[in-house]
Amino acid sequence: MTGVATDPFAALEVAAARRSVVAFGGTLDAATLVSAYRAGCFPWPDSGPDDGPAERRAADRRARALVRRGAVPLLPGADGLVPWFSPEPRAVLLADEVVVRRSLRARLRSCGWTATVDSAFDDVVSGCADRTEGTWITDRMRQAYGDLHRQRAPAGASAHSVEVWDGTTLVGGLYGVLVGQVFCGESMFHRATDASKVALVELAARLLEAGGRLIDVQQETSHLSSLGQVLVRREDYLDALRLLRDRPAVLATDRRPVARLAPRSAGGIAQSAPGRPGGSISPAAR
Repeated sequence: MTGVATDPFAALEVAAARRSVVAFGGTLDAATLVSAYRAGCFPWPDSGPDDGPAERRAADRRARALVRRGAVPLLPGADGLVPWFSPEPRAVLLADEVVVRRSLRARLRSCGWTATVDSAFDDVVSGCADRTEGTWITDRMRQAYGDLHRQRAPAGASAHSVEVWDGTTLVGGLYGVLVGQVFCGESMFHRATDASKVALVELAARLLEAGGRLIDVQQETSHLSSLGQVLVRREDYLDALRLLRDRPAVLATDRRPVARLAPRSAGGIAQSAPGRPGGSISPAAR
């Protein structure tokens, strides 16, 4: 991928950016998503489909002011002032140190749920967008991630979903972008208690099986803190991404019982105490 048209993020100084928003503009399509995620960036619109004209105009004014001052670069493209983020610090999970506490272990053992990968991508994205407080997942974003998911021979990155099933009913899941051996989580949802956490534990197990370890969860949240989330410096995350983004990883897609994720014996992915950050990722000060 060379040239501005196919790799618009290649020339950005992401590590040195003074803000978490590192660019505006561009085009929301599969090629731009690949370029962005390989550079450690992701789209996060200030306004969503549920916002009114006033909210959208306010978001545009804020973006234009930053561009006019030269504080944030503007990328050429067809989708207006889409904000692209690379947070400082970055929230991550290490797949082999995901914390599965007693209540979640009990859920895994007793729920009878199963999990798959890539069997209902569009339904998972729709579930993530179905929020009472509104959503940032616009129709253009759905289309772009869906197109990336459906590429038969993805180059550089690919979009995937994890589904959690109660029989034939989808009760939770998540989706994101796999960049080499790094999984960049975008959003998750649940329609049954703990189903989104189960999806994340499932992802961690399959990523480890595929040879990966690093899960980017973007921003610190209380929901993910309970699973062992750590904060790292953006520079450290980008260093790890550069090291891992061209190493192959293939997620298994078969249906599996989630009870296997909570073995009675200690060890594996099921833990009751927080893991310690390690490897090439260093924790930043909270």
